[in-house]
Amino acid sequence: MTPLDPRGLVNRALLVGVSEYDLTEPPHGVPGDLPAVKHNLNRMREVLARGRVFGERETRVARSPTLDDFGRALRAVTEEAEGVLLLYFTGHGAIPSAGDELFLQMRNASVVAGGHAVFPGAETFTTVLTVLATSPARRIVVILDCCFAGNAARVWEHFDDKRRVMLLVSVQANHRIDAGDPREPTPFTAALAEFLDEDRDTTLSDLADRLRERMTALGLRTLRDDPWEPQLRAERGMDVLLRPGGGQDLPPPLPGLPGPSPLPGPFRAFPSALPAPFLVPLRGLRAALADRFRTPGPPRAPRRTAARTMTRIALRVVLAAGLLGLGLHGLLRWAGGGDAACAPPPELRVLTDPDLEPTVRAAADAYLTSGENTTDDGCRHTGVTVYSAGSSDVVGALRAQTGAWQEPRNEDVNPQRDIGPQPDVWIPASRADADRVEAGRDTDAVAVLEPAEEPLAYSPVVLAVPEALASEALDDRVGRPLSEMIDRLTARDGDAAVRRPDPEFTDVGLLATVGLYGPDARAVARGERMVAQPGPPSPTAAELLCTLPDDDAVDNRTAALVPEFLLRSGVGCDATTRSPRYAQYPEDVPGVEPVYVRVRWRGADRDEQDRDASADGFRDWLAGERGRAVFARDGFRSVGERKLPDTVRDVDHVLHAPTPLVESAGRDAMERALRAYRDAGGPGRVLFLLDSSGSMIDLWQGPGGGPGLLRQSLGGLGERDEYGVWAVAGTGDRPYGTLLRLGPHGRADAERALDTGARVRDAEADPHAALLAALDEMEERGDDRRPQLIVHITDGEDNDRLTGERLVDVLDGARASGVPVTVVSLQSGGCDPDRPDRRIADVSGGRCLDTGDDLGAALYDEVARTGTGEG
Repeated sequence: MTPLDPRGLVNRALLVGVSEYDLTEPPHGVPGDLPAVKHNLNRMREVLARGRVFGERETRVARSPTLDDFGRALRAVTEEAEGVLLLYFTGHGAIPSAGDELFLQMRNASVVAGGHAVFPGAETFTTVLTVLATSPARRIVVILDCCFAGNAARVWEHFDDKRRVMLLVSVQANHRIDAGDPREPTPFTAALAEFLDEDRDTTLSDLADRLRERMTALGLRTLRDDPWEPQLRAERGMDVLLRPGGGQDLPPPLPGLPGPSPLPGPFRAFPSALPAPFLVPLRGLRAALADRFRTPGPPRAPRRTAARTMTRIALRVVLAAGLLGLGLHGLLRWAGGGDAACAPPPELRVLTDPDLEPTVRAAADAYLTSGENTTDDGCRHTGVTVYSAGSSDVVGALRAQTGAWQEPRNEDVNPQRDIGPQPDVWIPASRADADRVEAGRDTDAVAVLEPAEEPLAYSPVVLAVPEALASEALDDRVGRPLSEMIDRLTARDGDAAVRRPDPEFTDVGLLATVGLYGPDARAVARGERMVAQPGPPSPTAAELLCTLPDDDAVDNRTAALVPEFLLRSGVGCDATTRSPRYAQYPEDVPGVEPVYVRVRWRGADRDEQDRDASADGFRDWLAGERGRAVFARDGFRSVGERKLPDTVRDVDHVLHAPTPLVESAGRDAMERALRAYRDAGGPGRVLFLLDSSGSMIDLWQGPGGGPGLLRQSLGGLGERDEYGVWAVAGTGDRPYGTLLRLGPHGRADAERALDTGARVRDAEADPHAALLAALDEMEERGDDRRPQLIVHITDGEDNDRLTGERLVDVLDGARASGVPVTVVSLQSGGCDPDRPDRRIADVSGGRCLDTGDDLGAALYDEVARTGTGEG
């Protein structure tokens, strides 16, 4: 696709830089002021003014705005832009512990711990995108230079209306970056401005490529000491020219058109080119077109601007069509749905799980043109709009926020904004979702659910194993719990990994988590370690399968927990070469069972009969032969026998009739799994056991010594985490001394305690006694359900006290406690099979690290999985 050349269009740029903050002192202040940001704004304004896309009057600068000031400035440019709308932000960025949202912190920002939205005075990136999407601009470009900027990519990926939005971020997700020299722009913006100032054609994708090359060439690294990698997100083929080179003239107008842009151009550019008789009916046509694109019915739409935006687009099509001689009668016929006499049909709003959306959308498309949905006059009985939202958000809103969904009262709770319009129909991936809503529903709820008795289709959640790691033996593929399947996989290949989609966003991830955790709440930490990965999980199963091929080595050794139907129907990136996968069928992972749920809203009775007829008609069609065929075509199984249809017997690497198939998901099991997952992502507790016996004298100093490794791992802990350090030396009643009590600490305080208190003692260590005491300590504190971890750093010289009955005691205690023990052995081969350190780590669900690993990085990752991090 040729990049959009926006010259001659109405373009707008908003440059936002927050260099000064009202509150920078603990405990609620942001990290500090950012003097370099002032230089960022000055430099960007200079280069845009010279770039011949954004004139000086088209560029606005907001210096250290409050949240309200930012909102007003954003809305102003959003309404005015018709060509390119560019938003540049530089300042502090922050993320909650889950990492699922990015907050842009304005001048009046603060930090209040204790909830998901913990950043008053900051704007969520979701809200920014929502406002930007109301603009009539043909391209929307967002550039972020802040810590955690890459987390905006995940928000963008979940955002429904992202087709026109292109996102360039300074750094990958979950990474903080250096603000640079206060006397000059930040490193990312300095390079960005330099490239935009060159007299050459520069598109956004070109900028992204050159910025990545520049950061690599400079050897710049994030504060986690990883390579600093700018990233771009845009729909395939979407691009825009941000700096034309060579002093080129504007492209000439087409014959008979006054403006410089190609078809169709902004509406206001046309009147002088059109005869007056043509303009008169167009004015009357606006209402018909608005009706054509408006969502009818009593429930309130999420944005009042949707009809306006669609009408604007439709008018452009009308004008272009009129110039081509289509004729007004043909246009009115198109606007009315095929015949000028057709009234706009009722529009069903169908909300579904993100992994189901492609199939439900295909079914809706087939239904719209079916005979069952067509009158004798050729009109439609019903229109259908399909959209999706995070499964946990939907369950929460239907359970406790229906009043706010019907009539939003404030910006904090607004399901219309965060999820979408009030649904007439909800198709979750499990009947248990509807049961969860009913079990916890508000007494003053204004929505009533009517779930169908039978699901529409069935698809097991499978462990999709790369061909190179797969076992074709039936005994490995069916009839085993998920945890056992993963253990057998990693036993075949020590480098094998497993990933699962986000349990908060899609039911597939939550169903897999039910199997990972099992009925024992203490198995949560072990289950999370089985699917541990760098960065946040993919939001959906489809995206997970799309992401893995980005790195062949990762794809070839990583199994994925996904619904079986995706192995049949493929995903949006199906053309990408990726490892073929064999499906394994865990016996304790419930399957996907989409169910039709009618949602009735109090007071929505204006067209109740027509809407009921529409909903019933769509339900009957989905449950009938043609609806089942759509699900079967996408790889779903029949509900009754749960077998693949005969037409798909030739599917490679899936089993036609695996047995036994697990029972349906239970309401309580899903609630427990989600609660445990959320707890696992919150503040954690880590107890370090630092071998301080005499044999450690040669393994004490430097970053690779015992204290040095411990100090490096503190970066994975934050001020809301609890942690402590025991110095393990001595035998008898007191086999350890407390260097740092178990509790919350600032990193500086923890490092000071290590510097002043960590010493090698002229004594032996008793790891048996120390580990049992640590397990007891964590068991006493474990009632708060925090994720917990014991880290034992040792040279293994005193492992003669970990033999026989003593070793059995520790193994039994570790197995029973459910607290993972990560052992860092400073001894070569310390993690060989059958060594005590390896056995303790394995039985507890922890990890054993020895000199064959990158100890500093590996220990940091282990601790970071339990803690919230410094960000």
